Amino acid sequence: MVLLSPKSVSTLLCLLLLVAPPTEAADAPLEKGTLKSDASSGSWSVDQSRPISFELDVQPVLTKYGCNSGPCHGKQRGQNGFQLSLLGFDSDFDYAALMLDARGRRVFPASPENSLLLEKTTGQRPHGGGKRFELDSEAYRVLLSWIRQGSRRSLTDEPQLLGIRLEHSEFSLEREHTGQLRVTADYSDGTRRDVSDLASYLSNHEPIARVDEGGQIAAGRLPGETAIMARYMNHIAVADVIIPYASSVDEAAYSGLESDNLVDQFIVRKLKKTGLAPSPPADDSTFLRRVYTDLIGRLPTYEEARDYLDSNSPHKRSELVQQLLDSPDYVDHWANQWADLLRPNPYRVGIKAVLNYDNWIRQQFRDNVRYDEFVTGLVTAKGSTWRNGATTLFRDRRSPDEMATLVSQLFLGIRLECAKCHHHPFEKWSQRDFYQFAAYFARVGHKGTGLSPPISGGEETVFVSKSGSVKHPRTGQELHPQPLFGSSQDDFEDPRESLASWMTSAENEYFAQVQVNRLWAALMGRGLVEPVDDLRSTNPASNQELLTALAREFVHSGYDCKHILRLISLSNAYALSSQPHDSNAGDLLNYSRHYRHRLRAEVLLDAIASITETPHSIQGMPAGSRSNQIWTHRVSSMFLDTFGRPDANQDPPCERTAESTVTQALHLMNSNELDRRLRSDNGRAARLAASSLSAEAIVEELYLAIYSRYPTDDERRIVVNAIANASTKKPDEGRRLAIEDVMWAMLNTPEFTIQN
Repeated sequence: MVLLSPKSVSTLLCLLLLVAPPTEAADAPLEKGTLKSDASSGSWSVDQSRPISFELDVQPVLTKYGCNSGPCHGKQRGQNGFQLSLLGFDSDFDYAALMLDARGRRVFPASPENSLLLEKTTGQRPHGGGKRFELDSEAYRVLLSWIRQGSRRSLTDEPQLLGIRLEHSEFSLEREHTGQLRVTADYSDGTRRDVSDLASYLSNHEPIARVDEGGQIAAGRLPGETAIMARYMNHIAVADVIIPYASSVDEAAYSGLESDNLVDQFIVRKLKKTGLAPSPPADDSTFLRRVYTDLIGRLPTYEEARDYLDSNSPHKRSELVQQLLDSPDYVDHWANQWADLLRPNPYRVGIKAVLNYDNWIRQQFRDNVRYDEFVTGLVTAKGSTWRNGATTLFRDRRSPDEMATLVSQLFLGIRLECAKCHHHPFEKWSQRDFYQFAAYFARVGHKGTGLSPPISGGEETVFVSKSGSVKHPRTGQELHPQPLFGSSQDDFEDPRESLASWMTSAENEYFAQVQVNRLWAALMGRGLVEPVDDLRSTNPASNQELLTALAREFVHSGYDCKHILRLISLSNAYALSSQPHDSNAGDLLNYSRHYRHRLRAEVLLDAIASITETPHSIQGMPAGSRSNQIWTHRVSSMFLDTFGRPDANQDPPCERTAESTVTQALHLMNSNELDRRLRSDNGRAARLAASSLSAEAIVEELYLAIYSRYPTDDERRIVVNAIANASTKKPDEGRRLAIEDVMWAMLNTPEFTIQN
């Protein structure tokens, strides 16, 4: 006779149960409405007379109580030898971990109450995660019933969870009032369950509205809006919560904003919904400086500013916008912005390759290439890195997973990085989705000199190989290229052409939306979605109707970026003042006023060169080049680094530092370069001092050149007196010193560095 230890008995029984025929109870199909929730008490219960499903009943309990969360057993290597898939995305893996790992000691069928799974979660045994629920809780009863019924992996005719939905997806709450989320799960057999108490909730902005474990929303004391996510077993639904700024606003407040422009139509609609009144329109000088820096990345010259402000043409704004979009300066400004997203480190991929890449990008803007063709040219690039600059993209990102991450983020606004290791915690993308998308790049081949940082100077050819595959990292299964949603044509020799065709299709809303969101952010100070390339249901747009309308307009225009820029810059919303009033000072989402932001580093540096009339001398660039024509961030410039250009060592897409800092203020006040430019014998100060212009004319020119406006009466009087007094005290040099001091003071004001 052989005596078996309790652990051995547990393991043996588990194995027998895995191969044993199903019991009558376990074989019965699930019934409708077996999971119930009491709306008044917030309690939930399971009809234990029917079979308990591991996937439909046990997994939700483990997820609700955090057992498979990131800080606990859902982390990459688990906790104390016990690992579960993050948030229960892999039920096969989790079932094996519970029933087979550690010799099956976590579940004890012979005495279900003594299973470690139950004793640890109820605090009867030491547990690093502490007590998760009580012995008399419904969670305990579900797990106990499942073990008693044989701990089956699945049931006969078990339905699948198709998705979840909210009873109400929009809430408009008064301050410090409450609302209740109700979550319903839909299954493949037509059944529905109220899973409100088993769902997890998260508010994007708790000071506006917080949510408790039961889904009750509590509005805060501040007006505003936020999104609240409800997650149930890797399915997500989002509710928009608005706490209006005012109960009502006089309709007359919107009269100056309404127009036929689709931007204004959707902005006004949202402002009325949130109880926000817009700021008044900006004056001509503010609009002038704003549209110049936004569309072509430079300030208007003294002459351009004077001519525009003195013009009485009723169409001068539309005429100016068209003139700027047709300007050669448009090319360098927008190519420079895309270079941030695409340009790699030349010390990694080679100087010549990066220079060719930069030239290719700029040529696309010179030719005003359609955006869909621009993206297709990048994604399907092949040939020599010395002849086709676009191929440098594949010289820098050399593996399918790297390309999948970059392409999905840049051109779809979908950040797939999380799905590389596990199911995306805030989206629907799985590991399988990630690697099927990566498989589009599996056949990209490289021939020639590879990378040899820090000096990679050789030529390399990118081509389409006859073979190449991507395997699922966990299952080892070879995966074929598949789009993230929908279907794609598969009759292309190069899989990347199939991907490009799917991405640029008019039916792919992500493709158009992420680009118009970038354009909107560049002109309006913040994106409809922030970050601009993170489009997901749990990060909703502040005005989804507007984003959708702009994307459709973009498609209908033939993916013409200039068309969208023209549409936005000629809207009344774009031309609002940045000055807040009492009711919209706290608005940061709805564009009831123009949002101030610091000018880009290159815009500021080029402005200083233009204002002081001292051309740049940039290392590695032709004489007189502007800073937005620099082909790599490796070109040395303390000013550009201080004002937030991307780190040259950072992998694209690069993010800039948009905030104003003390370092920037100190740099302007103490910059030797700025001092040299101001005091140059060939600069503006020297020219004005030597001219026959009156002090009044000098002041007018300085204000038009630096602020794009005429001086106020007080400003004119103060500066004229300063120049006159200096000229009297020091007849030989006083006039010039005074002009230099005035210019230095003006360049050190927020009005110069901040776009109003």
